[in-house]
This record gives sequence, structure tokens and C-alpha cells, in this order.
Amino acid sequence: MLDEYLAVGEIVRPQGLRGEVKIKPLTDNPDRFFDLKRVRLQGKMRALRSLRVHEGFVYARLEGVYSRDAADALRGVLLYIHRDNAVPLPADTDFICDLIGCEAVDTEGVSHGVLKDVLQPGGVDVYVFQGLKGELMAPALKRVVLEVDVAKKHILLDADGLRETAVYNE
Repeated sequence: MLDEYLAVGEIVRPQGLRGEVKIKPLTDNPDRFFDLKRVRLQGKMRALRSLRVHEGFVYARLEGVYSRDAADALRGVLLYIHRDNAVPLPADTDFICDLIGCEAVDTEGVSHGVLKDVLQPGGVDVYVFQGLKGELMAPALKRVVLEVDVAKKHILLDADGLRETAVYNE
């Protein structure tokens, strides 16, 4: 079962003296924050106020946060939205938070561990799996990643594609 809430940002630090926070977006489009009225953090819904985006970061005031100390206490806290408020994804696309924790098996039946991170260096995402033999990094190409089923937490990888492209860190 998929989580009811999706993480959309992480509070990095306070900004200024009046409770504004700097947020690192966990979405590929920081402007999507302008469509949000409320976010969930630490189990409580809070309104977003005086929002702005600058150089890829979101700056916002949160309901109930009116001082630098209150903002500093939120450092590292994740902001969540209800899945119903998420931006619709294109076909054959999944939220990264839904991919994390999926077990990877290749076409030869070899387990490569669990997806622990998705790197986004540019042209193509890189999946990072943690297995018993160490870490495996593989590009998220259609010839490597054959099937993804987030509901079953399963990823099928092409064994030949892995031999050509994967990097193993033991």
C-alpha cells in the first residue's frame, strides 16, 4: 500500500528573523509550492504564507512559526502533502518516495537489494540499490529497468543491461 502523504520539501534552515524558512524542494518543480495552501509537518497541518522561490529553493512563512528560534527548531523537518493534492505524473512515472524500498531482482533471478536512493545528476536518473554484497548504481533506462510495480515494491532489472551499465561498490 502506498503512503497517504508525499514528502515535497525539507526545511534547511531559518531565513531572517521573523520565522521564514528555507526549503529544499523534493520535487522537480519548486514553483508547484505556489499551488499549495497547507502542508503537513510533525503530524500537524500548517498554512503556507508569503511564499517565494529563488535559485531552486523555496522560502516560506509557516503558520505558527514567528521567530528565528521557532524556524531553527524545524531544521531537517520534512513537509508533506496528501497524495490527492499531488501533481499528476505522466504515464510510466512514479514518485521517488514510492520507489524507495522496492526490491530489485534481475531477469536471471538475482536479487540486487532494495532501492535506497534516486540520484538525479542530469540526463537520466540513477537508481542506488543496497544489497548484501554492497551498493549497486544503475541508470533508470528502459533497457535496464524493465518493470516497476510500486504497489508490490518490486523492480525487474535486465541482467544484460546491468552488466553493460551498472556500477558496483562493494
